[in-house]
Amino acid sequence: MKDEILSYWDMCSRQSMSLQRGMYFRLPPGHGVILMSRRRNAPYADSLSQDETILFYEGHDVRRDENTPDPNVLDQPRFETNNRPTQNGLFAAWVDDFKQGKVLPAIFRVYEKMRPGVWTDRGLYILKDYRFRPGGQRMVFSFQLEQADFDSSVSSESESVHLTTSRQIPSWIKQDVYKRDKGRCVIRGATEQLHFDHEFPFSKGGTSILVENVRILCARHNLAKSANIE
Repeated sequence: MKDEILSYWDMCSRQSMSLQRGMYFRLPPGHGVILMSRRRNAPYADSLSQDETILFYEGHDVRRDENTPDPNVLDQPRFETNNRPTQNGLFAAWVDDFKQGKVLPAIFRVYEKMRPGVWTDRGLYILKDYRFRPGGQRMVFSFQLEQADFDSSVSSESESVHLTTSRQIPSWIKQDVYKRDKGRCVIRGATEQLHFDHEFPFSKGGTSILVENVRILCARHNLAKSANIE
């Protein structure tokens, strides 16, 4: 669920697999998985547009082994040594076919790392484009994904243009709120099934860009609050 706070093991349970890498392609109508991070020491240069509705996701390096001690100096691969496509290759090939109208759009559940062991569900994003571009002294993939309106709390195009009118809670707000609320439900201190919540509902004019209007609630109290809103 979008804006839910999860542990690594929660994510693995939700996806029914061990998430050992950051990008997983699945054929539509299923959805793949992307793990992203914008933390200072993140291994890849992932970023979001100002309104956080477009994700620019960097492809992944060759696998590190005894023959490749430093994958960071090599171009990111489209194919394995056995000519099977890497995850980069699967993503890129699907975009090529999608642009020609041959396939359905590929959809991904995106999780963002907030701190060690703590992640937040950003919702579903649709893979739209990619570039194979210079990244320092090598070539890297950069995939562009757009937030899906059917799994987003953004209800109209006009709302997604400006942060002041978007229901999307910016990552920096989530970081500050998580620290302030100590990773617990503000009502009873629960530490499981947590969500970021608008204290004054967005539908009634509440904002997403003030720390004071965002808090952490457990699923129980989040549902109870929704039931009491008229």
